[in-house]
Amino acid sequence: MSLRQKISFYFEDIETPTGRIINLIITALVLLSSAIFVIETYEIPQSLRLHLNFTNSVILLIFAIEYLLRFWCAEAKIKFLFSIFSLIDLLAIIPFLIGVIDISYLRIFRWFRILRLVRFLEGKTDTSRFSKGDSVIYARILFTLFAIIFVYSGLIYQVEHRVNIAEFSTFLDAVYFAVVTMTTVGFGDVTPISEGGRLLTVLMIFTGIALIPWQVGDLIKRLVRTANKVETLCPNCALSFHDADARFCKNCGTQLGGD
Repeated sequence: MSLRQKISFYFEDIETPTGRIINLIITALVLLSSAIFVIETYEIPQSLRLHLNFTNSVILLIFAIEYLLRFWCAEAKIKFLFSIFSLIDLLAIIPFLIGVIDISYLRIFRWFRILRLVRFLEGKTDTSRFSKGDSVIYARILFTLFAIIFVYSGLIYQVEHRVNIAEFSTFLDAVYFAVVTMTTVGFGDVTPISEGGRLLTVLMIFTGIALIPWQVGDLIKRLVRTANKVETLCPNCALSFHDADARFCKNCGTQLGGD
């Protein structure tokens, strides 16, 4: 393979050790960058804040290089530019690319970088096996719920912090508001005062009504389906669990329970 083909392969691959390491590093950097933002919402020593800012700049530089490499490797570059994950990646690095201009308000888009994890979870995994397939599905559902709350918390914090610091002083305050709003509990003890904050609140409510029950319901259905499985060892591929009334292995088709 050419150098471009090798880079493209390892960016998408999670089966080989090299591809798995690359994707795990990208995943770790996504989480580290998000953790840095959360930490910086609290009162911390100035020296620590400077170190965190430097670390975050390095991470943004890595993401910028990664984006350019993915663009270089793409066969259909126009399609790449307008794909959902490419747009998310671009929004995540815009503050770094045009840092000569004061665009601090665009930092809200950095939270969309966490959605890059979906690409890792949707890698080329063998979903025909019980342990891998179901684990990936559970992880995707749980991550989607986590990402929805996390992104909305980051957005409402960025919008409300400067104008309503008494109620949105830290990221935890934003998480509390997001969870209470999206679960439609609505205690009313924390209230956004900006127009952007109120618009985000409306979007949170709609998301809480439409998307979260669907994700939780899907998770519960899969957990119930898993609970109904029984331990029946396949003599050919050693798959351990099957449906209670299964006569053949769902992985390899071998008859279960003898001839």
